[in-house]
Amino acid sequence: MRARLIALLLLLMGSLLAALTVPFAQDLAARRQQIMFVDRLQDTIGIASAAQQDIDEVDQRELNEDLARYADLYGIKAAVVYRNGKPRAAGGPPIDLDRADVKEAIGSGLAGHPSADPPVIWPWSHRSMLVVVPIIRTNDVIGVALTESSTAQLRSAVALRLVVVAIGEAISLILLVALALRLAGWVLRPVYLLDGAAHQISTGRLSTRVKADRGPVELRRLGTSFNQMANAVESSMERQRAFVADASHQLRNPLSALLLRLDALGIGLDAEHREELDLVRDEAGRLVTILDELLDLATAQHVKSDPVDVDLAALVAGRLDAWQPMGDRRGVVLDMRAATTDHAHVDPVLFGSALDAVLDNAVKFSPPGGRVEVAVIRDGDEIRVDVRDHGPGLGADELGRLGDRFWRSASSQNIPGSGLGLSIARTLLDATGGDLRFASISGHGLRVTLAAPRLAVPAPAVGSLA
Repeated sequence: MRARLIALLLLLMGSLLAALTVPFAQDLAARRQQIMFVDRLQDTIGIASAAQQDIDEVDQRELNEDLARYADLYGIKAAVVYRNGKPRAAGGPPIDLDRADVKEAIGSGLAGHPSADPPVIWPWSHRSMLVVVPIIRTNDVIGVALTESSTAQLRSAVALRLVVVAIGEAISLILLVALALRLAGWVLRPVYLLDGAAHQISTGRLSTRVKADRGPVELRRLGTSFNQMANAVESSMERQRAFVADASHQLRNPLSALLLRLDALGIGLDAEHREELDLVRDEAGRLVTILDELLDLATAQHVKSDPVDVDLAALVAGRLDAWQPMGDRRGVVLDMRAATTDHAHVDPVLFGSALDAVLDNAVKFSPPGGRVEVAVIRDGDEIRVDVRDHGPGLGADELGRLGDRFWRSASSQNIPGSGLGLSIARTLLDATGGDLRFASISGHGLRVTLAAPRLAVPAPAVGSLA
């Protein structure tokens, strides 16, 4: 958009500059030519006056000598041609009287029409300047006086002036480019700010706002409207989060009381009814788990990040040690395959909690005897923590929905869970400036990547979160 706007501005400004420069250059060349034409016309009129008075051979010799001196002094060819087309006198190199333009000029002069100002002679025009004046005696045209001048000096002078004009135009164009860049920046900067703010809001940073005090008035109004819309969206989301948190909190007590009553009802029941009661107790326990995770999700959306310099490898190693007992109970090995010593700038508590949710998911879906492989890898300006399991994996159509709230694959409905764990992990990572990504592994398994911004210069570690 910036390039198109600059191109449009330059086209408009360039057209305006050309509209001013072309007439100026034409007027400049025409004025220089007119000065030369008037000078040659006066000389030719003088030659015609002298030729009008020559009545014998003595006068003709004097006219030839005058024309020769004129040609030697000014380098201008001159001739007098009478009505029969034969030269009466000449000076300097002879004029080619058989040339088409010379014949046309002589014919016009014999018809009583002196030469008019010719078309503009540009530096790339190599024609000479012909000036013809009729010689009149007793109201009759008896011949013409003719001069032919080289236009090399005129063309050089015009070319020099045009170069000066071109240099001025180039400087003006540079200034116009700078003006177009500033104007495009002034117009588009609010648009870029709005685009960036919209992206921030789409990633969950609902507190993002724009300054509505820059750019055109229309874009300022758009910025104000955008902020009002963002306030309304944030307020709506806050009400939803408060409702989820309040509902989760208020429902836990009745569910806890229900579980206690179910335990009391189990006393004295026979085996058949106790089995049915256990199924009811399991469903009630699942509701408690969902409410707990809903409360965790609502809390994660309100969490405040406090990023510090963290040795991410040490943090990951500490979390793996904490999860190893769970892996041992399920017969799953947690293995840290690779690690980098670079530091990340994250909130260790939030990043550790997000990693916990990912590890819980990996251990849960790994088969007994399986392995969860964790690698800490430097990748450009970020550090990745790749968690790979050897579970059933997901299809390409399911991978895009992974991390959505309450979504679970159809092939894993029999595995305990609410479908909120990865949503909580993504929310926590967003809060600390990280990112959560998913990829299928050929064959089977899933790779979940927790990305964090890397520090350019390593700093002392904060310590692992065990």
